[in-house]
Amino acid sequence: MNIVVYCSAQDGLDEKYQQLATTLGRWIGENKHTLVYGGVNSGLMHVTAQAVHDAGGRCVGIIPEMFLHRLDPLCDEVVATSDLADRKQRMIATGDVFIVLPGGIGTLDEWISTLTVMCIGDDDHRPIIVANLDGMYDATIQQLADLSLTPFARGKDLTRTLTARTAQEFIAVLNNL
Repeated sequence: MNIVVYCSAQDGLDEKYQQLATTLGRWIGENKHTLVYGGVNSGLMHVTAQAVHDAGGRCVGIIPEMFLHRLDPLCDEVVATSDLADRKQRMIATGDVFIVLPGGIGTLDEWISTLTVMCIGDDDHRPIIVANLDGMYDATIQQLADLSLTPFARGKDLTRTLTARTAQEFIAVLNNL
């Protein structure tokens, strides 16, 4: 199974975020899944890849050419893309499961873009799992729920994102896939 992980490439984040990424990466590796990620050697991207690698899993980095100088050496396979939009399209096409860890505007963009693609394809029910640690994504989750109730959602279920508030809940959700 290809598990796409969207997350921060920011170094120096609080240990609780790094621990969550390590727990996820270990689960991916121990269950012989493939991590598909942004391929950068920093932040939660690298922490997740290190845990996957250490647990015997495979890492595929999908990385824009402009970031190749930041390529994570843990990548077993590298897919170079022309830009961020191309990277996002390839990640969505490759994924069986999508995971959103803590991150910034790029992570939000990837999550919403993935949800958009799934809503356009009515038969696309691949799971999106959001690590809502400390409620950091509460407002976005609520906005999607509110939007689902409007005519603008065209009857699409925008709330189909699964959420977990702790690493233990997160792994429980993964184990129930």
